[in-house]
Amino acid sequence: MQEKPVIYQILTRVFANRSVPKMANGSIGDNGCGKLNDIDESILSRIRQMGVTHVWYTGVIRHATTTDYSKFGIPRQTPMVVKGRAGSPYAIADYYDVDPDLAVDVDQRMEEFEQLVTRTHEAGMKVIIDFVPNHVAREYHSVAKPETVKDLGENDDTHMHFSPSNNFYYCWGQDLDTSRLPVDEGRPYVESPAKATGNDHFDNCPGGNDWYETVKLNYGVDYCDAGGRSEHFDPIPDTWSKMSDILLFWASKGIDAFRCDMAEMVPAAFWHWATDKVKFAYPQVKFIGEVYNPAEYRNYIRAGFDFLYDKVGMYDCLRDVVCHRRWAADITRQWQANDDILGHMLFFLENHDEQRLASDFFAGDALKGIPALIVAAWMGKSPFMLYNGQEFGERGMDQEGFSGLDGRTTIFDYWSMDTVRRGFFDRRKQKKAERELEKRYAQVLTAANQEDALREGVFYDLMYVNPQLAERQFAFLRKQGRQLILVVANFSGEEVDCEVRIPQHAFEYLQMRGGKVKATDLLTGETASLSVSPEEGIPVHVAAYNGRAYKMMIV
Repeated sequence: MQEKPVIYQILTRVFANRSVPKMANGSIGDNGCGKLNDIDESILSRIRQMGVTHVWYTGVIRHATTTDYSKFGIPRQTPMVVKGRAGSPYAIADYYDVDPDLAVDVDQRMEEFEQLVTRTHEAGMKVIIDFVPNHVAREYHSVAKPETVKDLGENDDTHMHFSPSNNFYYCWGQDLDTSRLPVDEGRPYVESPAKATGNDHFDNCPGGNDWYETVKLNYGVDYCDAGGRSEHFDPIPDTWSKMSDILLFWASKGIDAFRCDMAEMVPAAFWHWATDKVKFAYPQVKFIGEVYNPAEYRNYIRAGFDFLYDKVGMYDCLRDVVCHRRWAADITRQWQANDDILGHMLFFLENHDEQRLASDFFAGDALKGIPALIVAAWMGKSPFMLYNGQEFGERGMDQEGFSGLDGRTTIFDYWSMDTVRRGFFDRRKQKKAERELEKRYAQVLTAANQEDALREGVFYDLMYVNPQLAERQFAFLRKQGRQLILVVANFSGEEVDCEVRIPQHAFEYLQMRGGKVKATDLLTGETASLSVSPEEGIPVHVAAYNGRAYKMMIV
């Protein structure tokens, strides 16, 4: 049986933090911090019961922070080149280390992470962590690497802007100019010579809107040569070897998949080489790529990625449909654009980069996302991902500090989520609306793997013969063996009564005959007697911001 991955993203530092109240720009002492040990067997059991198959622990690898851990032998970071008090989990300070913020006993931080991996596996789920290949923190220095490993930049020739033997790009002869960075009252930061900034900013003067806290890694691509860009992949660049060794190190810890940050900013040739090495040693390991250019999707799948973010595609489309900026029928055009690779596309409605569905900047109400959840989780064999707190209607409307009031949950500040605290750590205080929403998420996500037709059945889009649905409803079939499921998602704020036609072509394509059948709605448990025939439509009543999913056995 092929499992449909259902991924639950945990922003580890924030998820497990139960501290109340919270102070804007607060330190770890002010606001507290979630620990790996807080995600215990009971928490993992609740996540599993929601239908989750994989847990993505975001922010595990040690990154730059303003919190001082020097007494544990961990180098201090300069606040000027750290975003927020807690720092970005994507400004890696040591690829071989676990973030000390997450440990109860800092000296045992790797052991505490390994125990979490074991607990997750014992709960019946797989483990995903981030691999951040494009950039590192400005003050990157590994204190946890094996003795035989040379540190990044340790053997670089800093007098060259580019060399395929270097790990970084340099603005040789120039110091880093920090005059455009946000003002910081702490000690000044000196970098000589300046390194290129992570968002492909190759001069020595990054601005406040750049990824100024990071430096770009060199994979053998010269971005500033006379021709504009040239590749130097033979012999294998030193960075390729170092980064593939880091992947193998974490795979040896029992990691089941890597979510690869900004994968398209790293050449596909590296991924082809590195994924092959990792999968040879650990065949079960999967790679999930953050790729935003649809023109590059197939290139990165060929390079070894099992799944790619479908942000520019299905996420943007579903968001617009939820917000009534596009018709529901546009979903058809979107999946058709990637029909040949649809099983490789990872669908989601939220993650740490995007605004919360329930925020004032998106839908303003978590219930409006239910039809999009039904479509994204049930439409095909694509994996689905949800973000911690999404199932409780977390709004992300806090002004946490470095992260302002933007409808997102901060990745830069020490913070906690009231909805998650109630949902996992203090259920007695959970609000009725949160409890009901969680139940609906669990209903949809558990069905995604429990129902054969939703897990691995054939998908058939019904929109081309149901133009009456085009604006606010989306209808499709899933079929596996004799099991047929008719799904209608209603993106309207009003209940709708409609007739859904199944064309003759569907009967031929899905190899089924019509007739009178008993059907049960997967979402309500209601039963109905239906006449399934190309000659007449099936009457369907769908509540506002909801769906109908008639399951039936058919010959």
